[in-house]
Amino acid sequence: MTTRFQVNIDETDPALAVDILNYALTLEHLEATFYREGLAKFSSADFVAAGIPASSYARLTEVAGHEKAHVDFLVTALGTAATKECVYGFPMSSVAEFLGVASILEGVGVSAYLGAARQIVNKDYLTAAGSILTIESRHSAYLRDTSSEQKLSPFPSAQDTPLTPNAVYTLASAFIKSCPSTNPALPVKAYPALAATAAGPATAGSTVQIKSAAALAPGSGTAKLYAAFITAGGPVFADLTQAGDGVNFSVKVPATGVAGQSYLVLCNCGERVDDGTIVAGPAILEVTAA
Repeated sequence: MTTRFQVNIDETDPALAVDILNYALTLEHLEATFYREGLAKFSSADFVAAGIPASSYARLTEVAGHEKAHVDFLVTALGTAATKECVYGFPMSSVAEFLGVASILEGVGVSAYLGAARQIVNKDYLTAAGSILTIESRHSAYLRDTSSEQKLSPFPSAQDTPLTPNAVYTLASAFIKSCPSTNPALPVKAYPALAATAAGPATAGSTVQIKSAAALAPGSGTAKLYAAFITAGGPVFADLTQAGDGVNFSVKVPATGVAGQSYLVLCNCGERVDDGTIVAGPAILEVTAA
């Protein structure tokens, strides 16, 4: 990757620098592998047969090249400390599913870099991360506008949503099957997964069903939980109804304040959303206007 930025490990806090770069590299490995496997599985003719222009296949080949360049850039910066590629499992039984996952991953990539920005003190790192963030955002806009089945708005909101490393890792871990034992441990954790039980976009003001991968309220299900959508302006809390089994819930999507690729979490606090209060999620919901 040709770049103006020379990123070296910060001698003032080398452990933190390595963690930040390896966190970014973990995500870039995932994206690069996803495109490599998907573009090997599907051909340009498969895209055309699915009703997607052949030009989209060519564009996604460019995107794949970008993701590989991001990997190469971070590996060069980390040297022998660089985390290695893992074994992944991506749902891509069709071209449409491949494009849908691609759009989600690019959106998560934007939120990941945006959320990590506050942890980056070194200006060189921040500039380098910003140079990748803007490219991920362009990838996301392209996929939403030209390659998605629903032709989603490329800019559904005036601001993008930052996610914490723990929230991002929760989403990424759904695709990670195993990793080399020699990979350095990252200071992140995954919350119980949370997912909408119905496919397709949710309408603002509608009620959606969600399911947790682990019971959050064993037995009677009376534990107090709160639903919140993470946004750039802070959490937007939503009405939550528990089924009583600690696994199934229904949530009313706020009528305003949430749009596009949105992130829903369950918390044990109704006043703030952070790594100390999140108990499950994020679930990814595409929210459209009513």
